[in-house]
Amino acid sequence: MADTAETTKKTVENATAKAQAQAEKMQAAGAQAVREGMDKSMASMSELSVQAKKNLDAVVESAAAAQKGTEALTKQAAAYSRKSWEDGIAAAQQLTQARSVQEMIELQTSFTKSAIELYVAEMNKAAELMTASVKDSFKPINERVTASVEKFQAAR
Repeated sequence: MADTAETTKKTVENATAKAQAQAEKMQAAGAQAVREGMDKSMASMSELSVQAKKNLDAVVESAAAAQKGTEALTKQAAAYSRKSWEDGIAAAQQLTQARSVQEMIELQTSFTKSAIELYVAEMNKAAELMTASVKDSFKPINERVTASVEKFQAAR
């Protein structure tokens, strides 16, 4: 009976040791899985932060380009207004010196023609400037969208 009790005791001790070793392995594997999951989460958060900063930089760059374009359009409009005003004053002075109705009509026709040509030329310049400004303004954002799409497609 003593042998049976001793055998049972050893069997229980062995089973306990095996169960404890198995539990330790499971705990270590669980801890490793949690650690790996946390590392992946931290890496993802870090990457997300980097992407957010790049996106914000693109928005700031876009706003700066838009402001630059607006300034250029404003300068062009001011220069056109000044030139138009000066040309109008010069035309009025010429009209006051006209010696006949026929000469007044010719001066007025000439002034009107040059004013229309100047206007059309200025509108073409403004359209080109605005197109370039919009293109420059959207360029940083388009680059970020393209980079993000490529990153998402590569992650698939």
